[in-house]
Amino acid sequence: MRPYSRRDLLRAVVGVVAGVPAAAAGQTHHTITPQHTVTGVGSTRPGLDPESLARALQRSSAALDGFDPLAALSNVDPGRVSRLPGGRTLREYRIVAQDRQLEVAPGVFYPAWTYNGTVPGPTLRATEGDHVRIHFENRSISEHTMHFHGIHAANMDGVDEIVQPGASYVYEFDAEPYGLQLYHCHVPPVDLHMSRGLYGAFIIDPPKPRPPARELVLVVAGWDLDFDGRNELYTLNGAANLYRDRPIPLKAGEPVRVYLVNALEHEPVSSFHVHANFFTVLRRTPQGERPELTDLVTLCQADRAILELSYRFPGHFMFHPHQNAFAERGAMGCFHVA
Repeated sequence: MRPYSRRDLLRAVVGVVAGVPAAAAGQTHHTITPQHTVTGVGSTRPGLDPESLARALQRSSAALDGFDPLAALSNVDPGRVSRLPGGRTLREYRIVAQDRQLEVAPGVFYPAWTYNGTVPGPTLRATEGDHVRIHFENRSISEHTMHFHGIHAANMDGVDEIVQPGASYVYEFDAEPYGLQLYHCHVPPVDLHMSRGLYGAFIIDPPKPRPPARELVLVVAGWDLDFDGRNELYTLNGAANLYRDRPIPLKAGEPVRVYLVNALEHEPVSSFHVHANFFTVLRRTPQGERPELTDLVTLCQADRAILELSYRFPGHFMFHPHQNAFAERGAMGCFHVA
């Protein structure tokens, strides 16, 4: 296969943007057009203007095209399970990189790059010591890879093994160490590939199972709508205000475990804060997990945390990054405790 040129990439991006569905009757839809590609050359058409974006953020995100708010919390793939000779568990996953228009805020469509059609990609789950095999296929307009945070051989790192459009690759390694890990594309410029949606959580459970709890996956990220290297929207699980308008239902006294990932590009740090409550952060050490009690955890880029909490009182409780601009531009959510 001939190398996929950057001119091909630009042509394909323009073609994808041109294919946005027509606006529904009575609703204004905004098409996001890149102002630059990996070459720094592209359309000079402006992105979404601030007034239109402010209006979009005021509208309900409860029924966005391409997002199921509650399903996104538990989009966990345990893989197809079989046994290796000797009895060890083998988990196999199939991941496809594909381009998809996503409604990232009401009426705002973005030409995302996705794993299995969703942003974030599916949460992969294994137990420490399992052997994992990921069958990766690239159906995107651009070359991509999968880079897993964890311990593995160099040729499984998703850096030099560039997967061209139409090609495939098999990643294979043992799941270690236990904890909350991350996977994402590692093709340069990495910030472009991640900011367009190529990231997901990778849960490696400890050999001794954690206590039962209601488990939720939350990924903090953003959308650079005009491709200028700055985010205009901030999200939890891929779209603006998903859990502001579809609060997460909980029960008073119910144990809750949150797998929190910071996949935000273009800002060096984010955070997570819950109202009217504290949570335990499980910090991994060589001796095991060390708990810390707080109501706010700070995460650098690609950082992760496992949080455990329960609510004593019923009611409506906010959660969000404590960078208030992030919260007010889409990374706002609520727990509704019955």
